Formats: sequence, structure tokens, C-alpha cells
Amino acid sequence: MRRKTFDILASLGGIVVVVALLIAGALATWGYSFASDNVRDQLSQQQITFPAKGSPALASPEIGPYLNQYAGQQLTTGPQAKAYADHFIAVHLAEMPYGGVYAKVSAAAQADPKNTTLQTEVQTVFRGTTLRGLLLEAYAFSVFATIAFWAAIASFSLAFLMAILVGFGFWHSRRVAPDTEILVHEVPQTSAA
Repeated sequence: MRRKTFDILASLGGIVVVVALLIAGALATWGYSFASDNVRDQLSQQQITFPAKGSPALASPEIGPYLNQYAGQQLTTGPQAKAYADHFIAVHLAEMPYGGVYAKVSAAAQADPKNTTLQTEVQTVFRGTTLRGLLLEAYAFSVFATIAFWAAIASFSLAFLMAILVGFGFWHSRRVAPDTEILVHEVPQTSAA
């Protein structure tokens, strides 16, 4: 095969790879934007605000060190959602009877249906665990958004690098002699004795 033909074919293949990487980068950018916007919009609608700085709600050593950085802010990001779920709601649930575990409180309430205190605790624990689960779900989607963001950067960077290599491929195809061969198998000559 002629070297010039090989260079052109390899460069054309490189163009296909560049286009594929650009499409992947665009899709990853869209995924990042979609997930980030939805997490922010959904969390904003809940209008959850962290306790103010110096608030007694932040005094606990199980809460304060994790939430002081967000004191007084509205909860709008995945990391904020995780902090609130794991270091505010979970702490308060753990302080409830049965450790705030819904299955345990529910079983106790079913065993004693006339106990209004247990019936109220079932509702409180259910609401707390549901909100905690929803906040952790928002955090998970924010992680997906971050992964998509870095995937987009990697795709665009690789597309740029591949475009440079394609340019070199075409450049080389113009400089190589038209009759230069590549992958030629030479038959060894035998000497006649």
C-alpha cells in the first residue's frame, strides 16, 4: 500500500473519531446541564434553609461541624442535600424511639394500634426518612452531573488532540513521495551457488 494512501485513510478515520468525540462531549455537556439544573430547581422548590450560624440547632457535635459551612443558606446543591440528610435529618431520626427506623416504629405501632404516640411517631419517621431519601437522591444526581461534566471535558480534550493528529496525518500525506510504499513484504534473495 502506498504511504500517501495510508496517511489519507488514517486521517479520514481520525476525522470520524473527532466527530464521535465531539458528539460525546456535547451529550455529556447536555447531561451535566440537565442534571445540575434539575437538582437545583427541585431543591430550590423545597425552600429548605439551613439553621442560622450560632443557632442551637447547630450546637450538636454530630451536626455543627458538617452544617456550619452552610449556615443560613438555602439548600440548592447536591453536597448541601447530602450534608442536611446525613447530618441533620439522620441525627434527629436516630434520637427518636427505635432509632428512627421506620420498619421498627411501624411494627411497634401495628402491635399497639391504640398507642397514639406510636402512631404519631410512625408519621414523623416516615416523613423524615422520605425527605432524607429524596435529598440523597438529589445528591446522587448531582454526582452524575459532575461525572458528565468531567466526561465532557475529557471528550473535548481528546477531540482536540485527535484533530491535531489528523492535521499532521494530512500534512504528512502531502510531504511523502508518491511512490513510497508501506507494509511491503520483501522476498529475500537467494544466491545461486
